[in-house]
Amino acid sequence: MAFATADLWDAHHAEIGVIDAQFRSFGLRRSFSGPCVTVRTPGDHRPVRALAVLPGEGRVILVDGGARMQVALLGDRIATAAMANGWAGIVVLGAIRDSAAIDALNFGVKALGTIARRAETEVGGETDVDLTIGAVTVRSGDWIYADADAVVVSRRRLA
Repeated sequence: MAFATADLWDAHHAEIGVIDAQFRSFGLRRSFSGPCVTVRTPGDHRPVRALAVLPGEGRVILVDGGARMQVALLGDRIATAAMANGWAGIVVLGAIRDSAAIDALNFGVKALGTIARRAETEVGGETDVDLTIGAVTVRSGDWIYADADAVVVSRRRLA
């Protein structure tokens, strides 16, 4: 489905939320959408990796890293696994690494930025939890639409 988040806002502004963050786009797929699976982690890539190796079925992984930029929550190996397993894309409210390798993948990633460091200590995380990002509450199963302009959230699939 071709879409533009600005057009979705114009047509559905009463029922969608815009995640107020300045995301950068990575990967060859610059727009992607699907129902999401939520992850909250204070700085550990392992919960993201645990999802990436499961069948994605066109879903989007939404990672709330609290906008912390100290460690990467996603790298090229996790992105490659997610792509191979049918995930539509990954949105990270935090940092990623291996951005040049991710840019070569036919996959979509949105993140706040990059850093070389990954988490050395396992701190864990929670999956399928309600996330509040700015003024938007996101639940697993909500639809994520991401493009070059924004990441928007809808309770339902938009036509």
